[in-house]
Amino acid sequence: MSFNCSDLIQLFNPLFQTTEQTILTGGGTEPLYLPKSIQSPYHQIIFTHDYFSSALHEIAHWCIAGKERRKQIDYGYWYQPDGRAEADQTLFEQVEVKPQAIEWIFSAAAGARFRVSADNLHGDNKASGPFKHSIYQQTLFYLHKGLPVQAELFKQALLDFYQRADIFSTAVFLLEDL
Repeated sequence: MSFNCSDLIQLFNPLFQTTEQTILTGGGTEPLYLPKSIQSPYHQIIFTHDYFSSALHEIAHWCIAGKERRKQIDYGYWYQPDGRAEADQTLFEQVEVKPQAIEWIFSAAAGARFRVSADNLHGDNKASGPFKHSIYQQTLFYLHKGLPVQAELFKQALLDFYQRADIFSTAVFLLEDL
């Protein structure tokens, strides 16, 4: 199956452009979240180039950011570029568990393959076992206890669009990835 980022834009924007004043857009050289401003009447989630997984990942970050964080560029988070030392990589992994768990659920809803991202191409780019385990546990938590409201709405839009309504009736998708 071919995955097109324009489909994600067509799903996301009608859901959240009016209610959350937020739009999804692609083509960025780096992923970025920009709050609305004089230059733009909408908050913007900008994903890298036209990478389907980048779009899902950035939407996941938006879904867990609260109202105050959504007023800040990139939600006010720090970002340490590639080549992080081990201590910085550990911090990165701690803040990435929830968005990667939501990204995994979005990927499953669309039928796309999910890959854990250590996002450290110039360092050791392999995700640690504990990091993968934490993502797995968080994914199970979300599936049993529920997703944040916007994440649930977007997950349902993906399920409907890709006609995968039954994927979460079993845990089979959890065995496909990670």
